[in-house]
Amino acid sequence: MLISIPTALKAQDFALQQLEASPRHHEWVKVANGERNVHCFVAYPEVSNNAPAVIVIHENRGLTDWVRSLTDQLAAAGFLAIAPDLLSDFDEKRRKTDDFENSDAARNGIYELNPDQVTADLNAVYHYIAQVPASTGQVSVMGFCWGGSQSFRFATNNDQISAALVFYGTAPNEAEVFQRIKAPVYGFYGGNDQRVNATIAQTEEWMKAADKTFEYEIYPGAGHAYMRAGDDPAGSPENKAATTASWERIRQILTQE
Repeated sequence: MLISIPTALKAQDFALQQLEASPRHHEWVKVANGERNVHCFVAYPEVSNNAPAVIVIHENRGLTDWVRSLTDQLAAAGFLAIAPDLLSDFDEKRRKTDDFENSDAARNGIYELNPDQVTADLNAVYHYIAQVPASTGQVSVMGFCWGGSQSFRFATNNDQISAALVFYGTAPNEAEVFQRIKAPVYGFYGGNDQRVNATIAQTEEWMKAADKTFEYEIYPGAGHAYMRAGDDPAGSPENKAATTASWERIRQILTQE
C-alpha cells in the first residue's frame, strides 16, 4: 500500500508514476534517535522468507520521490529497503524534506547538518531495520551523490553493516579512518564525472594501505547522478546503460553479502 503525503517539492513525474504502480507494501515509520524522530520510507519485498535489508541514503536534495522509487525498486529485487529522511526535525517548522519550500532550500539544509547527528540517525535506522521481523538482520547501506559520501563515511562508523555501496560519492579525506572499516566498499561512478572520479585513486591507495576491500566500476559516458537520470524515460543511452549494469551489480553484491 502506498501512503502519499503532500509535498512542497516538485516530484519527478516518472518516479511518482513508478511508485503509484507498485504492488508492494510501503509505509512511513518514525525511528527514534533520542528526542529526534527520523522519518523513514519503507518498502517490503514480496517474498516468502525474511529478506536482507538495505538503508538508502538520499541525494543532497533530501528524500525525493525518486529516492522512494529507488527504495521500491530494491524491494522489487527482493530486499527490505528503508530510506531515512536526514532532514527530519531540522527545525520547528521543517520536520521533513517536504516541508522545505523548494529543492534548493533542502540542499542548503543538507549542508547544515551536523555529521555526528547524521551518523546517529543512520545508526538508529540500522538498529530499527535489523530488528524488523521480516528482516534477516543483515543490513547494507547504499547512497547517492551526497548520500554516496555518507555511505562511505557510515562504513567508517558502523562495523556491523554487511556492505557499503557508494554511488558517485567521495570518500572521507582522512587516511586513518579507513582502519575502522569492516565491510567491503563498492563504488559506482559515471565516466563523465571527473569531480568525483579524480578522488578515486587516493581512496584506492588508502583502502589498500588499510587492507580493506574497495571494488569499483566506472561506466563510460554516464554522468553524475546517472542512476536517477537513467531511470527517467528521457535519459541518455549512456545513463540508461549504466543504470542497467549497476542494477545487475547491485543484485550480485547484495545477494552474496
